[in-house]
Amino acid sequence: MNRISRNISIILRAERLVAQRQLSVAAKRTGFYAAAGLAVGLAVIMLNVAGFFWLSETMSKSLAAIIVAGVNLVLAVILALVANSMTAESDTSAAVELRDMALHDIEDEVRDNFAEARNTIVGLKRDPIGMLSPDIISTVLGVLLRYARRGKNKPD
Repeated sequence: MNRISRNISIILRAERLVAQRQLSVAAKRTGFYAAAGLAVGLAVIMLNVAGFFWLSETMSKSLAAIIVAGVNLVLAVILALVANSMTAESDTSAAVELRDMALHDIEDEVRDNFAEARNTIVGLKRDPIGMLSPDIISTVLGVLLRYARRGKNKPD
């Protein structure tokens, strides 16, 4: 039973580590998405105006606007791809492996306990007195020893 509680503790700790790391990555991804949005906003304001005026000197105004918008779109896609490429899998693989090992150990322990209980029940069916007598004898001896110690410790 001690192994089961230890393994449950390990599982909970591993899950907490995984969740903390995933939350950290999610926060960083959110920051990159925000940066992508800010970059797009600044690009729309600054580069669009400057690029539009620069390109409109050599080509039509509509073609200059399309080129400036395309450059802004490429920049936004690059930043979004960087944010999507971030994962917590490499950082959490050890904790996930530890959790899985603890789960397998709990399964083995429970399976062993069921097998032991099954064997005890089978033994009780075959020889009920023989199976219970060691437990009964040890319990009775324990009670008698405690009673004898109390009798010695009592002042007359």
